[in-house]
Amino acid sequence: MRVLRRSGWVKGRIPDERGKQGMVSGPLAPGVFIKERSSGVRTITGVGTSTPAFLGYTVCGPQAPTPPVRINSWSEFVDTFHFRSPMGAEELRRELERLSGAITEAGAKLEPLEADFKEKATTGDDAPLTEPEFTVLTEVQAADWADEVVGAEKRAAAEAAAKKVAEAEPLSGPYGLWIAAGNELAGLKRRKKELTVFAEYFEQSGKIQLPEAVYGFFANGGTSCYVLRLDPGKTLAGEVDGDPDQRTGLAGLKTVPEVTMVAVPDVWREGTTAETGAAVMGQVVSHCVTMRNRLALLEPPPDTAPAGVPEFLGQLAGPEVEDAAFTALYYPWVNVPGVDGIPRTVVPSGHLAGVWARTDAERGVFKAPANQNLRGVLSLPTLLTDQRHGELNDKGVNCLRVFPDRGLLVWGARTRSSSRDWRYLNVRRLVSFLSDSIRQSSTWAVFEPNDDRLWATLRHSVSSFLTDQWRQGALLGRTPDEAFYVICDRTNNTSSTIDAGQVICDIGIAPVRPAEFVQFTITQIAGQPGANS
Repeated sequence: MRVLRRSGWVKGRIPDERGKQGMVSGPLAPGVFIKERSSGVRTITGVGTSTPAFLGYTVCGPQAPTPPVRINSWSEFVDTFHFRSPMGAEELRRELERLSGAITEAGAKLEPLEADFKEKATTGDDAPLTEPEFTVLTEVQAADWADEVVGAEKRAAAEAAAKKVAEAEPLSGPYGLWIAAGNELAGLKRRKKELTVFAEYFEQSGKIQLPEAVYGFFANGGTSCYVLRLDPGKTLAGEVDGDPDQRTGLAGLKTVPEVTMVAVPDVWREGTTAETGAAVMGQVVSHCVTMRNRLALLEPPPDTAPAGVPEFLGQLAGPEVEDAAFTALYYPWVNVPGVDGIPRTVVPSGHLAGVWARTDAERGVFKAPANQNLRGVLSLPTLLTDQRHGELNDKGVNCLRVFPDRGLLVWGARTRSSSRDWRYLNVRRLVSFLSDSIRQSSTWAVFEPNDDRLWATLRHSVSSFLTDQWRQGALLGRTPDEAFYVICDRTNNTSSTIDAGQVICDIGIAPVRPAEFVQFTITQIAGQPGANS
């Protein structure tokens, strides 16, 4: 606000008729005039961390393979990629058995009625119909009951025959009984045909894992995800990479920056060998390494015993390579009620993605997604001892455990990396979150004058963002200076980097790590004798 006093008059900036601020001179009513100016401060907004992508097979939906489709609820997934059955699988099976019996009875009832109608319609000196006319009438009527197409000429002949039957009063009774029995049989067949489609859907659904993963994600607190339907007629290894032009598979996920988790629940479809599954997992992990802002959720083959998990790990990238830092492997599989009401054992990746999303919402991405209950799970097919769990945990396998009075819990939060920097999931995810947030919110700096003002603005925006993260508990330290540093000045922006068009901003952080092993030392002390003893 600027107020100037001159010769008893007040001159200030007030809105002109077009809503802009302009200097207006002349007599004004006494008062206060406000002008709003931009502070010039650039803020960094945190990106989302709770959106997974599921690649696999579905019962229904758009023609496979599809580009990423955003799904915001289980109901939306059912409407888009699954189906709604009028009854459960077991009830449907019983109804189909009942319909089969009813169709047999109705067919047996129709045959004598048709024979009686034929006898009365085609015999005698004054028979209303000839044999060919009766044949045409019954063939067209049978086609109508079966919802088949009939030619115009043949239908006209059948209608003419039906008219003759209607004019013959003695035939009204037999003809009506035949039509009623045929309609009943046709209705039963249509109902069986409709339910048979749902029976086929149930059968297909029992062979795939993606619907169970999506349900587990939403049941455990997830809010939105992406689904990419793959072609079941092709091999998974050939489909998962996808086509960048059609935005299918992992290539299509490169165009969706908000994805932070990737899972392929159907990697262990029937007949997949451990070698093939490991190769597909390698493709997924390579995609995550390339994108830098997402992790792969994996699991060993079904029915793998605890002693067999290390053998399978030998087929994945070693813990010393960069791929391991973007890999989260969970064991064992989980027993669920089934989205179709049929209990089954499924991969836990969808449920774990929901746990990650729930932890992010309740605490933040810096909190390890462990010591959390799994919702929508009945039990575990494999129970681990502490010793066996310790062996797997040391190899970067996150185990699911059952504890008395606490239920089923996620009891591990490691990547497969042996590096001290990337051992824990929350550290890897926090760094990806910070990097992606700073990158996406700093695009304004591109093509700005590369001088001290730009460096100061970058330092201020990054420092403010990291200070907010420190206050939330994401960074370790009693003060912001202990938690992070930001260097963007002439010490790292030299004449050569400026000439090259580069701005260098060095950032160091001290992320919090989980208290994985809580130890108590208990010592017995001798009681002090009382004063009166």
